[in-house]
Amino acid sequence: MSTNTAIDPLQYPIGKFTPPVSYTKEEIQIWINDINELPGKLRQAIISLNETQLDTPYRPGGWTLRQVVHHLADSHMNSLIRFKWALTEDSPVIKAYDQAAWAMQADYKLPVEPSLKMLEGIHQHLVVLFESFNEAQWDRYFIHPETGANVPLKRNLALYSWHSRHHLAHVTNTVAGF
Repeated sequence: MSTNTAIDPLQYPIGKFTPPVSYTKEEIQIWINDINELPGKLRQAIISLNETQLDTPYRPGGWTLRQVVHHLADSHMNSLIRFKWALTEDSPVIKAYDQAAWAMQADYKLPVEPSLKMLEGIHQHLVVLFESFNEAQWDRYFIHPETGANVPLKRNLALYSWHSRHHLAHVTNTVAGF
């Protein structure tokens, strides 16, 4: 029996996340730069959109651009907390959250500006932390409660670099169609 392993380019415009096999200083710096640049690139991508455009889904059955912006703020807020737990506690088990349920809450109907401001502040914190890390700190980890996996901070950086580019592509690809 053959299975279709093709991914939906509307859902995964830059492909699915693949954990790196190595973590060089150069790769880490590229990922830090992705984190640093997301808030400005996201703001630039949506600055001229009207309310109807912000309420456009990036794909059939997908979130609206407004929900994507709010999701990025919520997700990266959770990520900042996870990084800090791993830096200050030994092998912490993080708290998972239901991102789809969060996207249905009333605050996801707000204008995007509060979430853009949150994202700017969160990313300033993340970049300062990342730039201060030594190798031992990059190797610290948290435990994901759903998988039981030990997630090293350098892997989480790679994931959130991908997450930033993934959702930015949802926005920019949708905006290009307007």
